[in-house]
Amino acid sequence: MDRWRSLLASHPLTVDLAFYLACTVYAVVLALTNEFYGFRIWGTCAAFGYGFATAHTGWLMATGRAGGLLRSRWIGLAAIGALSMLLPLAILVVRRLTGTDWLDTPFSWSAQPEVWVIERSASLLLHHGTPYVDVTALARAPEVNDYTPYGPVMAVFGLPRALFGGSPVADALTDARLMFVLTACVCAWITVRLAGSPRVPVRAAQFAMACPLTALTWAVAGPDLAIVGLMLVAAALAARDRPVASGIVLALVISAKLIVAPAAVVLAVLVYARLGRRALARFAATAVAACAVLNIPVLLVDPRAFVEHVIRFPAGLGQVTSPAASPLPGYLIASTGPAGKVVAFVLLAGAAAAILVWLLRRPPVAGSDALWRIAVGLGAFTLLTPATRFGYLVYPCVLLGAMLCFRRAEAGAPRPTSS
Repeated sequence: MDRWRSLLASHPLTVDLAFYLACTVYAVVLALTNEFYGFRIWGTCAAFGYGFATAHTGWLMATGRAGGLLRSRWIGLAAIGALSMLLPLAILVVRRLTGTDWLDTPFSWSAQPEVWVIERSASLLLHHGTPYVDVTALARAPEVNDYTPYGPVMAVFGLPRALFGGSPVADALTDARLMFVLTACVCAWITVRLAGSPRVPVRAAQFAMACPLTALTWAVAGPDLAIVGLMLVAAALAARDRPVASGIVLALVISAKLIVAPAAVVLAVLVYARLGRRALARFAATAVAACAVLNIPVLLVDPRAFVEHVIRFPAGLGQVTSPAASPLPGYLIASTGPAGKVVAFVLLAGAAAAILVWLLRRPPVAGSDALWRIAVGLGAFTLLTPATRFGYLVYPCVLLGAMLCFRRAEAGAPRPTSS
């Protein structure tokens, strides 16, 4: 491992060039072959951003990096931010005003279904006290887009559209993607501040921002970026020995998207390793109490709908089968038949057990330790779960980028020891 780190550190531009070239190829392929309109628009725009970064890196390798702003490795990242993230997002937000949501025509969608579903959930929450449709009371058979597989907190991102939408300008400004992006950016800023405002490494920005998983999600959907941003804030607060505040933010994360709940175990161990049992008790009590406050009122309005949307549907037990079926190892193994499903769940359970043993035998004592363990856990979950989405790999990518930031900040501070 040390040899690989040394090799990567000694040839940064070579790594940059390979990374940007791979991203360019991915964007071009997506632009030419994907069925979703938003994906094709993103791929077209992103190819220029990644292509510029590739060309700029090649120029640096040919002429040397010494002197001048234009010779900074951040120039390529700035081009990706402008052309691969901001430009396609702006195009798709405006294009969405033509009204192609909810149609059964993916080639015309300017936003992925999660955007419409979350905006609808906010409207339902305002008018009925619950963001969930009673799929048993519909005058037709339920469909996938009738479901809202998120916790009640996710509806908050759709409230601006529900409250102020109605005109073209208002609809554009209250698109839920802008709320996700704003939340992610604010959370990133707060996290860096809590980490001690380290100088962000280029490699960290490549993992967390420039990776196609992040850039694509930024333009066509966005909820996962807001969730991982809040998760980073919770981790940073725990690493700064503020367990109560960390517990509150963690409750917001879990109450928005239940699949990230395993991160709570890692942060609990971090708090215990740094501060001991009493701090762990405060952390756990705060998180549980906040989750209760955020979820129980909605649960009481319609318990059956809550369970159907938040628990049964994501688990593949709802009245409609979840469409989450990216060709990752867990899905491919499970698709071979009943025996394959058993093998997939055994592998998933084995990975969970191995990570838990790792967590307990070598408990995290710093923020970078915790982020590394959360990234490995969520990465394993995404790869091995029989029904999952390729886009969920954005979590480990962003977490790894944040880990590099934390590690740089911790390098100049005394490393804490386990209590």
